[in-house]
Parts: sequence; C-alpha cells; structure tokens
Amino acid sequence: MPHLPDVVLWSVPAFVVLTVVEMVSYRLHPDEDAAGYEAKDAATSVGMGLGSLVFDALWKIPIVAVYSAVYTVTPLSVPVLWWTLPLMLLAQDFFYYWSHRGHHVIRVLWACHVVHHSSRKFNFTTALRQPWTTWTVWPFYLPMIALGVHPAAVAFCSSANLVYQFWVHTERVGKLPRPFEYVLNTPSHHRVHHASQGGYLDRNFGGILIIWDRMFGSFVPETERPVYGLTKNIDTFNPLRVATHEYAAIARDVRAAQSWSERAGRVFRGPGWQPARPAGGKAAGKAEAPGKAEATGKAEATGKAPKNLEPAEERVA
Repeated sequence: MPHLPDVVLWSVPAFVVLTVVEMVSYRLHPDEDAAGYEAKDAATSVGMGLGSLVFDALWKIPIVAVYSAVYTVTPLSVPVLWWTLPLMLLAQDFFYYWSHRGHHVIRVLWACHVVHHSSRKFNFTTALRQPWTTWTVWPFYLPMIALGVHPAAVAFCSSANLVYQFWVHTERVGKLPRPFEYVLNTPSHHRVHHASQGGYLDRNFGGILIIWDRMFGSFVPETERPVYGLTKNIDTFNPLRVATHEYAAIARDVRAAQSWSERAGRVFRGPGWQPARPAGGKAAGKAEAPGKAEATGKAEATGKAPKNLEPAEERVA
C-alpha cells in the first residue's frame, strides 16, 4: 500500500489563514457588488464541511471494500512513482469532470451536489459547504481502480483535487493571465459554475483543469457578474435541511407521479425534467432544462460585470 500524505489535513491551516485574510479584505476594502460574507451562511458552510468529514468516514467503509475487491482481481498494477503520480492526477481530474457533470444532469446525483451550490455567497467558506451523501461519487473512479491504480492513490488524487479547488471560491481574484485561464480552473471560471443565470447554468465542471470543459463543450467565460445560489433558493441555514432538501423534493415528486416512467424520470432525468401531459393537465409539455433549473425553480437573473473582468472571450466548445 503506498504511503501518501493526507493533503486535506495538511492544508487546514492554509484554509483558515486564507479565510481570515479574505474576511479582513472585505472589511478593509468593501465591494458593494460582491456577495461577501454573512455570519449565518458562513457558519452553515463550515458546519456542512465538518459534517461531511463524519459522513465521509461512514461511506468510506463500503467504498473501500468495493475498490479493494476490484483492485484485487485486476491483472494491472500502476506503481506510485514520481512520473506516474502526475498521470494519476490527470486521470483523476478527467473522471472528476464526468462525475461533476453527472451530478448536475441526473437528479438523484444533483440531490447530493446541490448542497455545494445552496449558498448565495461565494467565498472561501463556500468551498467547505460539502454534501453528506457522497456515496454517489465512487462509481466514477472505478475505471482507475480497474486499470491498476491503488485505492489509496485514487484517494490521494481526489484529496489533492479538493484542496486545489478551495482557492477558486473567491470574488477577490479577477482574471489571471490568459495562459492560466486557458488551462486551469480559476476563480473566474468557478464563479460561472456557481452562478444561477440561465446562460451560466451547468458550465465549467473542471476540478484542476478547465481543458475538459473546452474539449467537451461545457465551457463558458465570465462576462456578466454572477448571481450565486440556486435558481430557487431554499432560505434555510439548518444543515440537515441543506443536506436533504432535494431528496425530500424527489420523494414528493415520486409520490405524486402518475406512472412508473414518470417516477423513473423524476429520479434519473435532469433536475428540470417535466413529464408530457395532455392539454389541460398539470404539466404542459416537456422541459429538459439543464442542472439547476425547474426542479429548483428558474430565474433569469442578471448582474453588473465585475470591475476587473477582461472583455468577453469567444466561447470555446
């Protein structure tokens, strides 16, 4: 078993320092256009993060069992060396992109990930607002295990990806030089991902790299100022409700469904899916809205562009 450091644990002091610095920066240099901080919202985000540590430890037991079983039967083995580790990080980032994208377009997966998008603020504490039901994530990394990557190495790469994403949750950093913006996930790209405007919904899924979004047609540059949160916000700071509200909404929709195909659609189609209804029925037509629309409401919110944004880039698909 490879001995790799716990990068999340080692990064906690940096998380604390950066959060304090960001809070102080808003005190010293307020920005009336930025979402900034709110005490209750920040406390909820920190609480969700602490809760995720407990629940992740529970989910880890069956996940490690499955990963270990697959790793035992695969004939392949990738050693952890100085030159294989970057390749593992690249592979993990690729599969993270598809996991992240899947968690936006399949409603039962969105019920897990919606937690991270439920804050109307965008700051370093938002990065800590993590779900408590991450048992939906593990299947996306099975190909790495089957290819001979040790489960501990996959866990290390996932932790490194998570740590990297902490710093992109801020409005205090504008656009970086173009080469960085083209290759890496940056605060500018991630602000788009957290926005609730229709043109920004379900875009920029990358973890460390933004090249996957450029390759697979999900990239959108930041042009107008994002409006954060869900398209229909839940108006609660109760961690239990934040963690479970979309599961409860799915259960209500399944109970009210009129057929088995509709029940399946309510669970496995997009969050914005509505069944076709005859004229005069409760639902008229079928809407396959991306990610956060319809099931969580829809708002075509707009905002003023940040002061430090560059002119709009051409969209790369």
